Amino acid sequence: MARTSSAKDISRILTLVAAVVVITALYFARVMLVPLALAVLFTFVLAPLVSALEHIRIPRFIAIFLVVGIAVFGIGVMGWTVGNQLIDVTNQLPRYKTNIKEKIDAIHNPKNRRLDKAADAMKELGKEITDNPAAPNEPAQSLKNLGSGKATSQPKAVPVQVFQPASNPLESLNSVITPLGSAVIVVVLTIFMLAGREDLRNRLISLVGHGHLNLMTQALDDAGSRVSRYLLLQLVINACFGAVIGVGLYFIGIPNSMLWGVVAALLRFLPYVGSPLAAVLPILLSLAIFPTWTGPVATIGLYFAVELLVGNFLEPLVYGAHTGISSFAILFVAIFWTLIWGPIGLLLSTPLTVCLVVLGRHVPALSFLNIMLGDQPVLSPEAHYYQRLLASDQTEAKQVLEDYLKTNSLEDLYDSVLIPALALAEQDRHHDDLEEITEQFICKSTKELLDELGNKSKEPPAAEVQRAQSDLAELSAPKIQEEPPSHATSVVCIPARDEADEIVGIMLTQLLERAGYQAQAISIGTTAEMLAQVKEVAPDIVCISALPPFALLHARDLYKRVRSNVPNAKVIVGLWKFSGDPIKAAARFNIVSDDKLAITLAQTVLQVGVFHQIELVPEHASAGATESK
Repeated sequence: MARTSSAKDISRILTLVAAVVVITALYFARVMLVPLALAVLFTFVLAPLVSALEHIRIPRFIAIFLVVGIAVFGIGVMGWTVGNQLIDVTNQLPRYKTNIKEKIDAIHNPKNRRLDKAADAMKELGKEITDNPAAPNEPAQSLKNLGSGKATSQPKAVPVQVFQPASNPLESLNSVITPLGSAVIVVVLTIFMLAGREDLRNRLISLVGHGHLNLMTQALDDAGSRVSRYLLLQLVINACFGAVIGVGLYFIGIPNSMLWGVVAALLRFLPYVGSPLAAVLPILLSLAIFPTWTGPVATIGLYFAVELLVGNFLEPLVYGAHTGISSFAILFVAIFWTLIWGPIGLLLSTPLTVCLVVLGRHVPALSFLNIMLGDQPVLSPEAHYYQRLLASDQTEAKQVLEDYLKTNSLEDLYDSVLIPALALAEQDRHHDDLEEITEQFICKSTKELLDELGNKSKEPPAAEVQRAQSDLAELSAPKIQEEPPSHATSVVCIPARDEADEIVGIMLTQLLERAGYQAQAISIGTTAEMLAQVKEVAPDIVCISALPPFALLHARDLYKRVRSNVPNAKVIVGLWKFSGDPIKAAARFNIVSDDKLAITLAQTVLQVGVFHQIELVPEHASAGATESK
């Protein structure tokens, strides 16, 4: 045991050290890794276009140079146009000097005269303090001069001038050559990756996926499809965002509205900060060109409304099924990659994280990445429900059940959530991991929630169909003679061992009542007491409720006693979520031919319906024989 614990501690330490080494390498090798990551990103974007040209018999190198050339030319033309538009806007700013001055005066000189007087008083006080500064030794010097009768002379202020150092031509040239060289490196890497993408894929599979070809193939296909779909969807959404912004600014009256629409579409590729950055210049421009506050308010409202609609409704709806990243993870990785690689890291944060999530989904050793960054729930509904009850949080436990009911039936909720949750509680209780108070709270809360679900549950579809058929028969056929109502089958649910079995019996009773049967759940007690209640009711069917594996022996003994005390009733032994072979279990229970064994509530309800039909057949047959005589 000690060796196992020590091995786990060493593994955790090694994992932590590896994470620190990787993050350090990402930071210090960013000069080389950033162009490589950009090239991979552009390869994902341009590869479908190259493949499309290859399908129409265009040679690969011609297709690559054609696609890359069009992309570079488009980016260059867009940058040139945006730059010229910005210069034009800057040149027009002097025309709006009056509006800018009036708004500044309106901010600094509000109409409230009381505030004006207070502001004027503070200005005069500040002016006096500035004009007559007091030196630290001024009081002592003044007393000395007063005693000697000499007048003091005020020292003259020395003007301070700031001179900018002469610009170095080499530094100016370096500031231009560095980004240009990085752009050239990205273009060259993109060309070579597009040309040998199959070879790079095969080498990566050979390097990482030795002995795991199927796993690596699925991971690469999943990562490629997710990143490509994400970039395509992001391009479409950002283009629509920019178009709406451009049209809105045009109707507001902002000059060069299409320019600001393009800027908004481009900057929105930066998560979280792109939209605010895109809104800064149009808002400042609206403050300059409009004499009133109507234009600036309309501009701010336009950006806020469109971003609110796209960010909170459209993007979660479209991206959710394609990226597999949670909202918190997007924010976290955006901050992380920005700190590591700067603005380029912010641009690459989501595609890189998509690849990490895919690796975590397909590689067991990296599954923590999928748990931390993925959008899939890490707790199953039954575990989530049980965990909330362990925390004494009945409100969230109820919310788990309500969320599950939105897409599933009540039978599925009982069979797939509540019964497994009770099984988890039983397992912890038998391992002495569950306190008695917590156990009582779980049982009490589950019973209360069952009562609420039973009251809120709607009529099942089968009953609605049966009722519709009877209504149709009444309308279409003349009423000659009403038949007496058929005998309603009565069912009694008896727990095998403890309160968890009783709770499942309550669930079964609710489902049977919704199906139109007379059902009753007997509370847990001694075997003699429960059998006495069963004999008093004299049901048609007795259902024994048992949660394996701890209630199996009790269920077997109870079945024998029910069989001997209520010989005329049919018996269904419910071994809920039994993982073994039902046929072998029925043989161990020595179940007779008329009785049945079920492992789900839905199967039990169906079996009760079969017993009910078997009971009705002799009655109908005897009635038909009487009429024939």
